[in-house]
Amino acid sequence: MTRVLAGDLGGTNTRLAIVSTDGGPRRWVTREDFHSRDHDSLEELVRSFLSRTNHPVARATFGVAGPVVAGQASITNLPWVIDAARLQAACGLSSVTLVNDVQALAHALLVLEADDLHTLNPGEPVRGGAMAIVAPGTGLGEAFVIWDGRRYRACPSEGGHTDFAPQDSLQAGLLASLHSRFDHVSYERVCAGPGIAAIYAYLKDCRAGDEPEWLATQLQEASDPTPVIVTAALQEPPPALCRLALEMFVSILGAEAGNLAMKVLATGGVYLGGGIPRRILPLLAGAQFMTGFQRKGRLTPLLARVPVHVILNPDAGLFGAAVYALDERRV
Repeated sequence: MTRVLAGDLGGTNTRLAIVSTDGGPRRWVTREDFHSRDHDSLEELVRSFLSRTNHPVARATFGVAGPVVAGQASITNLPWVIDAARLQAACGLSSVTLVNDVQALAHALLVLEADDLHTLNPGEPVRGGAMAIVAPGTGLGEAFVIWDGRRYRACPSEGGHTDFAPQDSLQAGLLASLHSRFDHVSYERVCAGPGIAAIYAYLKDCRAGDEPEWLATQLQEASDPTPVIVTAALQEPPPALCRLALEMFVSILGAEAGNLAMKVLATGGVYLGGGIPRRILPLLAGAQFMTGFQRKGRLTPLLARVPVHVILNPDAGLFGAAVYALDERRV
């Protein structure tokens, strides 16, 4: 039996687990979750985790929230610089592999079960068709999976940093507002956690709705306004500004998910990962998301046939890293 270490590293949370060839990628030998910013480096965190277990590991795979180049990665929303060779030496491991966290999540598509998913559009999945993942959380991650004739292969992408393209005049105003502050406005600026707060602030400036006094107080006291806005938007009745902000966010997310579906011809399906889709599922199930997803002119009929699912299992990224770590064919 071989044991390996799998990790899912995000700007907010880091999850580590040991899995074995006997148990498979969905069964933990041991597992622990951490707040990423409570630690100075991944080396420190891994050494601490391994020191508390009696299970030796042969190798490790980490899904990291940022681009991986030549075995090195900088976490996009965390002040960590990770070097696979340095981490291997510091933690006494035989090998360390770094992959983009959403690329790791893409590996999880091979082991997800029906209960792990909520279907927004059943579509008409094509056997062997490419599959795409869009994962809004602290940032906006994207990846895709392709069939090479023998097996599925997961491919990384930094598509979340491509130029934001407004779909209507209100979104065009949002782009103009953000351009006054940033030289480059990407989809991640408007389609990740901080983007919800940015959309809300823009709509407030536009006087699109009133801000109740209780909400103004909560926002002023919050270190992060996004959870306050999301929670308020999901209550009944919701403050108009909060609901409008979430509806715009959902529409933009749908448009970008449709963009990726067209770019990789994701006839096998599009999957929404990350923490936000699970949280706002009632709004995703409304009309705004699928309207934004399918509104592609002459290719609208193609998008209507693409299955769309929300990944409900918060451990999916860790499953994917474990699938990659256990894959003997890549060693």
